[in-house]
Amino acid sequence: MSTVRPEYPRPHFDRSHAWLNLNGTWDFSRDPDGWGEQIVVPFAWETEAAGPKAHWLEWGWYRRQLAASADWSGQRIVLHFGAVHHLATVWVNGTLVGEHEGGYTPFEFDVTDTLDADGEGTLVVRVHAPLDKREIVHGKQRSIPRDVYDVCAFTPSSGIWQPVWLEARPATYLADVALRASAELDAIEATVSIGGDLGASAQVTAAIADQQSVTVTVTDPTQPVSFRLPIAEPRLWSPADPHLYPVTVTLESADGTDRVTATTGLRRVETDGDRVLLNGERLYVRGVLDQGYWPRTGITAPDDQAFVTDLEAARAAGFNLVRKHLKLEDPRFLHHADRLGMLVWAEPASTGVFTAEAVARFEAQIEPMVRRDGNHPSIVIWGLYNEEWGLDWDVAADPRKQEATRHAYDLLKALDPSRPAVDDSGWSHVATDLVDWHVYDEYPDGWAAKVRALLADGEPGFPVGIGPGVVVEKVLMADGRPVPRVPNLNSEFGGGLTSVERGWNLRWQTLELRRYDGLSGYVWTELYDIEHETAGIYAFDRSAKDEGGNPPNLTNAVTVAIPDVVPLAPGCDLVAAEGGVEFDVRISHHGTAAVEVTVVPVWGATLQPYDFTRVPVPGSGSGQSVKVQPFRLSEPVRIRELMPTRVDGAAGPAGAEAAADVARLHLVLVSAGEVVGHTCVDVATRPVGRTAIDGSPSVSRQ
Repeated sequence: MSTVRPEYPRPHFDRSHAWLNLNGTWDFSRDPDGWGEQIVVPFAWETEAAGPKAHWLEWGWYRRQLAASADWSGQRIVLHFGAVHHLATVWVNGTLVGEHEGGYTPFEFDVTDTLDADGEGTLVVRVHAPLDKREIVHGKQRSIPRDVYDVCAFTPSSGIWQPVWLEARPATYLADVALRASAELDAIEATVSIGGDLGASAQVTAAIADQQSVTVTVTDPTQPVSFRLPIAEPRLWSPADPHLYPVTVTLESADGTDRVTATTGLRRVETDGDRVLLNGERLYVRGVLDQGYWPRTGITAPDDQAFVTDLEAARAAGFNLVRKHLKLEDPRFLHHADRLGMLVWAEPASTGVFTAEAVARFEAQIEPMVRRDGNHPSIVIWGLYNEEWGLDWDVAADPRKQEATRHAYDLLKALDPSRPAVDDSGWSHVATDLVDWHVYDEYPDGWAAKVRALLADGEPGFPVGIGPGVVVEKVLMADGRPVPRVPNLNSEFGGGLTSVERGWNLRWQTLELRRYDGLSGYVWTELYDIEHETAGIYAFDRSAKDEGGNPPNLTNAVTVAIPDVVPLAPGCDLVAAEGGVEFDVRISHHGTAAVEVTVVPVWGATLQPYDFTRVPVPGSGSGQSVKVQPFRLSEPVRIRELMPTRVDGAAGPAGAEAAADVARLHLVLVSAGEVVGHTCVDVATRPVGRTAIDGSPSVSRQ
């Protein structure tokens, strides 16, 4: 077995009792007349891990030997590709076995009849990866000529970039197993598709461990077989309890026995007016953008653990959802999201221009996306287009583009009505289950004004900067109709040039969103840096960055404090007046029950985090309590504090000694003797850095 990505690549359709890994070192050529190089599969030929590091190569040739297991005698031998960018043509022993277009979707070929009598053969794969990618699906891969969104594109990842393997199965076989939770969340409903030439009296059996199995006799192999698998004492899947149910499906026919295991969870995601519900309870999305790139390996994870590392990093930062951006990710990622309980927003790769060919290629991803990934309970939102990429940025002005957007949405919903879907994330919507928007602003005061316009003032659109000095107005609804009463999300935001500035913006911008009870969540941009893009909470190698003492897990907590302050700059949110500060704080709580919270002010050093090994005890007059209802902003708590004489966390109020020039006022939230939340305000005795828009420092929002 290969040591390169040795894990079974298709856990959602597990036939691992009869497979052979083909990852590893293959022959490689830039010219079909010579085989002078080698490449490590499944890494794109531009990457360091692959070997050739062939940039802007349009054609690549791969070759290796195949040898089926002797145990597979009498079975059909099937060659599987996880994904190849962009056009793959495949030969075995000189015989063409097939061609596949589309750089993000899986494909397979039955190669049984092309292997020799010993089950061996020479596999050759030719890949075409056009320099001009604008009319093909390519997501964030850079194109020449460039896309209109080239500023946020990365090095292309061409060729074989997901695992390759052989499997053995009978001539009559299980082609697909689609699983969904029943409406009552007490059973799994399975739809099984059969391939091959079905003989008489075939039977399909579906079974869940420790539950009663169900057997159906197949009478018409052209139609799927449906099952309802009741579950005694059902256990629902959620981020808090990601319980999974493996479903083993067995097909008995005259050609032999085929067996696969598919897995899902009992959970229901739905919308109710302006709320998203998970298993009937309100879900607030605390999401982060994940673009699926790694330093040495491009869009291929270096190993299986890399998926786990990223999911755990997102959770450590306080997020409950990952938006896998413009990429149909390796199925192993979703497998780990399922078992770890991380929610996922999944979406296909984008094209770069609006043409009939580009639209057709974009839509060709939708059915394979749902068929491959639909069983995963972690996926709670389907996305489609993003910011009108591939729609030439003017959906509101062009009925043809509105129709293309609506058609993609209708295709997706016909295939999977069980999840909310977003038609055109962030900009003008046509048909959508969620209204989301992308607003970027480098400064919290400008950010707050834009958010207030959308969430409080009912503005139908917002300004978008699409280039230096170029700002356009985007409407939320492309046809000008009122925004429907569906859940509202801010699905991209961020700001700041340095990591300290971004940590500061993450704190203030996120807290501003939490001010609005009707919002259903947000997606921060982004989890880690990529190449030239330094917007990540983590560095490209996933190491921690300096966030200026603003740990993201505190900002993304279930319970947070929201100061009624317009912050000025990192290290100087607020300027003290007459040796102290006075402002209101409100509490946002997204738990399932009301809580009594005491706000305890504690002074410390600026840009430094709070020591959570200490639960502060409210001093005389320094701690105020408030009862907080779920998803309802609390009444204000008044904070009045003098600047400290020291900033080591034990400082007292200013007295005989001079007050500190700058200090951090921690606002620690205590409930039932435990710290349940925290935020902070950096206070200076004079303005530091950028001041408010009118040039004078701001003290509070009032």
